[in-house]
Amino acid sequence: MHSSIYGYLTVFHAIAAEGSIAAAARKLQVEPPSVSKALKQLEAHIGLILFNRTTRKMELTEAGQRLVKNTQAAMQALTLGVESVQDLGETPFGLVRISLSRFAYRLIVQPHYAEFCRRYPHIQLEISIYDGTIDLLKQGFDLAIRFGDKVEDNMVTRQLMPSFKEGLFASPAYLAEFGTPKTPPDLKNHKLIGYRFITTNRILPLILSDKGQDWVIEMPYQLMSNDIDAMTDAAQQGLGLARIFEPIYRQLEKPNHLVPVLEKYWKSYPPVYLCYLQNSQKAKRIRVLIEFLLEKIQG
Repeated sequence: MHSSIYGYLTVFHAIAAEGSIAAAARKLQVEPPSVSKALKQLEAHIGLILFNRTTRKMELTEAGQRLVKNTQAAMQALTLGVESVQDLGETPFGLVRISLSRFAYRLIVQPHYAEFCRRYPHIQLEISIYDGTIDLLKQGFDLAIRFGDKVEDNMVTRQLMPSFKEGLFASPAYLAEFGTPKTPPDLKNHKLIGYRFITTNRILPLILSDKGQDWVIEMPYQLMSNDIDAMTDAAQQGLGLARIFEPIYRQLEKPNHLVPVLEKYWKSYPPVYLCYLQNSQKAKRIRVLIEFLLEKIQG
């Protein structure tokens, strides 16, 4: 193999991830002409065009897509292998990117990230709050926090939190005005504060559980949001019933402003896991964050 291929591929993957030569140059901390030259040399070596270029963007050709797919895991393993040697005796440094939901941020990361940054001042921590599932390797993330341990074959999971329930809550003022539902059918006379996923534009259905059987409950709503804090605030202001995870409810500054409703029908959610690519923990910058989160959440 040509001795410069590793360098060319590093540039190629940076362009594929960032979407432009200028952005890739910023990421790699080199000048754009150097990135452009490396790409041209790689295309000349392969004998195929890897990107369709326009004035606004660069899109992978079929050859480029195949090259990303066939080399991404190997490039990641090589990069981590080199980094693990650099880490010997060194203070942890570099960028760590973590993807997580608003729930995971509120409960797991928000209470502790400032301490992590003070403990490891040479690590740049990037927190991406997103309610969808991402491909860590393809999108360049080091860690994710997810419900459940079903992940891709090249990933490792570590449990952060046990299973818990999604509760249904309302303010005392709302229940005084509209009454307290005693059974799920009573909910047709109440309003739900809805939740819409940003990623899919799908409305999250209300699911209750009775003796192991899940039931989707249709309810009218007056207010909808894509943020759990906004939903909690709306419930406290008496605008309807809101779904709130039990750990979030316990964390509220004034939980007595909300009353649990239909507790025997609450649905259980799977445990919460920290997910990362195999061998990525060999990089000290990633390993220390994994160990830090496990220390803080599991005690």
